[in-house]
Amino acid sequence: MSLTITVKIKLLPTKEQASILKNMSRLYVDTINALVSEMVAEKKSTKKSSKDISADLPSAIKNQAIKDAKSVFKKVKKNKFKVVPVLKKPVCIWNNQNYSFDLTHISMPIMMDGKSTKTPIRALLVDKDNRNFDLLKHKLGTLRVTKKANKWIAQIAVTIPTSEKTGTRIMGVDLGLKVPAVAVTDDGTARFFGNGRQNKCVRRMYNSKRKKLGKLKKLNAIRNLDDKEQLYMKGQDHKVSRAVVNFAKENNISVIRLEQLTNIRQTARTSRKNEKNLHNWSFYRLSQFMEYKANLAGIKVEFVNPAYTGQTCPKCSEKNKAQDRKYKCKCGFEKHRDLVGAMNIRYAPVIDGNSQSA
Repeated sequence: MSLTITVKIKLLPTKEQASILKNMSRLYVDTINALVSEMVAEKKSTKKSSKDISADLPSAIKNQAIKDAKSVFKKVKKNKFKVVPVLKKPVCIWNNQNYSFDLTHISMPIMMDGKSTKTPIRALLVDKDNRNFDLLKHKLGTLRVTKKANKWIAQIAVTIPTSEKTGTRIMGVDLGLKVPAVAVTDDGTARFFGNGRQNKCVRRMYNSKRKKLGKLKKLNAIRNLDDKEQLYMKGQDHKVSRAVVNFAKENNISVIRLEQLTNIRQTARTSRKNEKNLHNWSFYRLSQFMEYKANLAGIKVEFVNPAYTGQTCPKCSEKNKAQDRKYKCKCGFEKHRDLVGAMNIRYAPVIDGNSQSA
């Protein structure tokens, strides 16, 4: 088994290199759009090679553009030419045979003085845990370079071999607002992860700052503040997902079950004071972080039907609504309501039907 993930690395090009990358990214997208337009007009795939492309790009980039254009045309043809997409965001892509890296630089062919020259561009390859560099020791795919805001970002597709754990130990994980994640193993071992109240406090602080900056009409400062808030929340999601997966590894869990969160913002019931947090919270991102981290550890992730997982008594199956944070049933069962959700998620029906027996 294998898992493909994307490693993001910040590039620090010189002014000259940044200018070249900007021009190449624009030409790359323009080349793809032109090729797709030609293929749509002729109703057949192109037979052009890099020699037939006049754009001022290295031949490796031209070949990649032709490949990408054929891929776009294939989708257009499948949809019977109803919609022809036009790429707008500048980007440039190299295949895995045309770039290399060391601890401080990524080297790739770019156009220097009218010639294709493999040029090292400074990059923040190694983080404090050496995680990026360790991931890049595996099989590498395409390198995608794009500019986000004022930063150049390199995205490298990495294929990592994984081995699925054997066994039937299952853990249910309930995601929420006040407690970002609650996990319960099949032997009843439980743990709470994250601090929802702290997250809410940080959001209030950023909202207050935004209001003040809005009155002063400092739009750039507001955008920078938004980026900082998103960076903080993303960091919290990474910490929570990592802690959940580590807990699963400690307890020899082979399957993690999560709620299928599709349309949760429309179906979830919450108080008026938490409604804004519900619509701002990154349910999907946290579950995705948890899924790919679990897969890297060889732990399977299954998504279950979330219906009544927070209301059904795990002991007698009666449905009751929790009062505040406490769940009580007539049969005498009492637990924290999030624990009840996690317990029920362990045994809830799996969405695709391909489940491990609990």
